[in-house]
Amino acid sequence: MVRSDLLLGLVIVLLSVGACKATEPTDFESLNSSSKWKLELSDPCTANWQENWFKDGLISVVEQSENGMNLIAGPENRNDAHHTVLWTKQSFTGDLKMEYNFTRTDSQIVNVNILYIQAEGIGKEGRGKDITEWNEYRDVPTMSKYYYNMNPLHISYAAFPMVNEDPDNDYIRVRKYPAEEGRFGETEVPPAYERTGLFLPGVTYRVTVIKSKSKLFFQVEGENGKKLFSWDLKEGQSPEEGRIGLRHMFTRSAQYSDFKVWTK
Repeated sequence: MVRSDLLLGLVIVLLSVGACKATEPTDFESLNSSSKWKLELSDPCTANWQENWFKDGLISVVEQSENGMNLIAGPENRNDAHHTVLWTKQSFTGDLKMEYNFTRTDSQIVNVNILYIQAEGIGKEGRGKDITEWNEYRDVPTMSKYYYNMNPLHISYAAFPMVNEDPDNDYIRVRKYPAEEGRFGETEVPPAYERTGLFLPGVTYRVTVIKSKSKLFFQVEGENGKKLFSWDLKEGQSPEEGRIGLRHMFTRSAQYSDFKVWTK
C-alpha cells in the first residue's frame, strides 16, 4: 500500500510538471499566437514622431511621410556625434513582442543598425534606471555610453563590419549589456548569423521580435518568404523592464512604420 501511494504521488508530481511546462511554450509559433499578449503601443509612424519617441544625437534627423518615419544618422563615418538612437517614451515590463516594417534607405555596406530591447540604466556613475534623467549625456551617442551604462538585449541586423567591401557580408548578432570595462566581446549571446541575404536597400521587411525569460526570436518576412532566428537566454540575460531603442550608427538610415508592442 505504501509503495502504491508513493507511485501515485510520483505520477501526480510528473503530471503537474508536465502541465506547468505545457503552459509555458518556448517555440515561436505558440508564443506568437498566444492570446495573453496585451497591446501596449501602436504607432503608424506617419505623423508627429515625438508623441511616442525621443531621440539621442543632435545631428541625426527624423523625416516623416505617409510611408513612415525615416531615421537618418549623420553622414560622417567614424564620428561618434553622427550616431543616433530613437527611444520609445513608454517603458515595457515582462515578456515582450513587437512588430514593425523596416526598409533600408541607405546603400551602405559598413556599420550597424541595432534594436535595443528593454533598456534601463544600471546606476553607474549617476546613470539612473530612467534613461531620460541623463539624456544630455547621450547628445553625442558614443556606443560605449550604452553598453557600459545600460542593461538591454541588443540585436544587430542589416549590419556590416566597420571595414568591409563585400555587399553580402551582413550579419545578425545578439548581445546582453552591460559590458565590463574592456570586455565588450563577452556580451555576445550565440549564435551569430552571417550572410543572411536580408535587408536589401529599398525592400520592406516585416520584423517580429519575441522575448521571453528563456528565448529570443527574430523573424523577418520579405518578398521571398520568412526567416526565423533564435537564441537561448541564460538566467539574467532577459531584461525585465525598459524602453525600446532603434540605433543607427553613423551613415545608416532606415524607414519604420506600423510599429506595435505587446507585453504579457
